[in-house]
Amino acid sequence: MAGQKGKVAIVTGSATGLGAAAALQLADLGWNIVVNYTRSKKEADETMASVTAKGVEAILVQADVGQDSDCKKLVDQAIKKWGRVDGVINNAGTTTFQAQGDLDAVQAEDFERINRTNVVGPYQMSRAVFPVMKKQWEEKADRGAIVNISSVAGVMGVGSSIPYMCSKGALNTLTLALAKWLAPAVRVNTVCPGFIQSRWLLGGYGEEGYAKAKAQQETGTPLRQAGTTDQMAEAAVFFLASASNVTGEFMIVDAGMHLGMLPMRGR
Repeated sequence: MAGQKGKVAIVTGSATGLGAAAALQLADLGWNIVVNYTRSKKEADETMASVTAKGVEAILVQADVGQDSDCKKLVDQAIKKWGRVDGVINNAGTTTFQAQGDLDAVQAEDFERINRTNVVGPYQMSRAVFPVMKKQWEEKADRGAIVNISSVAGVMGVGSSIPYMCSKGALNTLTLALAKWLAPAVRVNTVCPGFIQSRWLLGGYGEEGYAKAKAQQETGTPLRQAGTTDQMAEAAVFFLASASNVTGEFMIVDAGMHLGMLPMRGR
């Protein structure tokens, strides 16, 4: 991955989890990073320190991608610091954990809140950064890249809740639209993770539910493994930093779960 040093990426929701892992992997390649958080200030400070320890620059910006003004702030702060933005990973997301099939548990407010972050947020971030990337393309032939973090939930219709599944399906469609509209200045692709070993899922499923889901991944998927944040981040960084002739694509990273779960068995 030659020519990466000095490039700039905004990684939304990068205090913890996949976002933090992607920020660190980009830092390893020489990218400067905008670390973003909404509430997790302590974890964001830790990610910031880990990023700068790799010899690159970083800034920390508190912003809620569901707010258009905050999306513009993220871009403005990057431009103020470095004068450019080369990549955006739209990682910030939210959900609610609801019993599958319980339609009465789903409220209109769930759809509104989740879509505000998971769909409107990536759209607003893409809109905010596009003029910058378009100028860089026209003046220097530097093509920008946007990576949306979706979910296998948006492909298979399984996941933490119906509003979440719908939001990720919409994000996949948004990827296709933006890949057309923002070309040729910007490439737009999507990563669709499956199960991720994370504090987020542990908190949502509870210890017993999380352990059961993890065991299913380790015994029932073709690759017989439960995904990690680093594995998901690898896919996002590939799209951002390497896949120079790829746009409008989805990469499912789920150990083959979408192919059909195998019967529970020993390793």
